[in-house]
Amino acid sequence: MSRAAPTGWQAVHDEALRRIQTREWPPGALIPGEEDLAAELGCARATVNRALRELAEAGLLERRRKAGTRVTEVPSRRAQMSISRIAEEIETRGARPGYALIAADDTPMPPARRHALGIGPDTPTRHVEALHLADGAPYVHENRWISLAAMPAAASADFTTMSANEWLLRHAPFSHGTLDYSAAAAGEAASHLGCDAQTPVMVLDRATFGPETPITWVRLTYAPGFHLHMKI
Repeated sequence: MSRAAPTGWQAVHDEALRRIQTREWPPGALIPGEEDLAAELGCARATVNRALRELAEAGLLERRRKAGTRVTEVPSRRAQMSISRIAEEIETRGARPGYALIAADDTPMPPARRHALGIGPDTPTRHVEALHLADGAPYVHENRWISLAAMPAAASADFTTMSANEWLLRHAPFSHGTLDYSAAAAGEAASHLGCDAQTPVMVLDRATFGPETPITWVRLTYAPGFHLHMKI
């Protein structure tokens, strides 16, 4: 990287990452200050700040006020929440996706789930229940409540052909959420999944939040035999 060449934050990020990976900046090392790096790389201090902030969020740098920035002794990768489109998830398994709406109504949201989402008893919600299919067989049962305070358009949305999962991905930018995986009895989803109520299955409870307000809580109950594969 030319010392005089103007650079964007991504170029500064890549150069700093190269120095970390090649041990030019070894684990635990105090790296040059932002002003020094900006002068060396021919860019604004704000550009350096953005690049180093990204590396810190990735777990590669430790930034402490008045103590400078050091390379992390043991770098850690931080998990990032990603919500997939269920139909696309089915397609990646080599199967044909299908979808059937079971209900879209005003069924009250249980208090425990309101607590998990962080909304009060007076916040209006819409309930959506559906079954996703893979090659015509049950894949996952979706039982969801959407906060109408966050997404008022959900009150009149047609979930007959488009799932709430896909509708929200199109209309509700999210910033963070919580995921709870468990092995549990199929319970109320059993009749839709074609199994006994006591059959152990994979269950995912997810609360999703926007920058300013909670959006949705969903329970995904997967059919018996579901296999989860993750890359880390």
